[in-house]
Amino acid sequence: MTALYTAEALSTGDGRNGHVRSSDGRVDLDLAIPQSMGGSGNGSNPEQLFAAGYSACFHSALQAVARQQKVSIADSSVGGRVEISSNGEGGFQLAVLLEVVLPGVEHDVAQALADAAHQVCPYSNATRGNIDVTITVSED
Repeated sequence: MTALYTAEALSTGDGRNGHVRSSDGRVDLDLAIPQSMGGSGNGSNPEQLFAAGYSACFHSALQAVARQQKVSIADSSVGGRVEISSNGEGGFQLAVLLEVVLPGVEHDVAQALADAAHQVCPYSNATRGNIDVTITVSED
């Protein structure tokens, strides 16, 4: 399989209290452990980056599916929430909640679009069977 695009980033410093920069410089962020996990909260964190990436990728997949099915989803949005918790075995686990908002689209149609997007989104394919992903659909 030939890659369509390759993203590269380098993490330096103290991991979650360090710095991350993409090879092209478009992402260039200080990182900090969130206050709720005992850190300063004075920087971004991997969960925020994952939430941003997943919501944007899913939104793109949703738009592609809607175009294929000739459904207008003007003013659509996808919110992403990533939770980190203990897995009870000394490690950590993630869970994702995606909120799909499709104003003016009948709920059954919106749900079908979200279900189809979940099958084609690269993030959904990467996480399927590995972490809990919950997708909710609303009209506003």
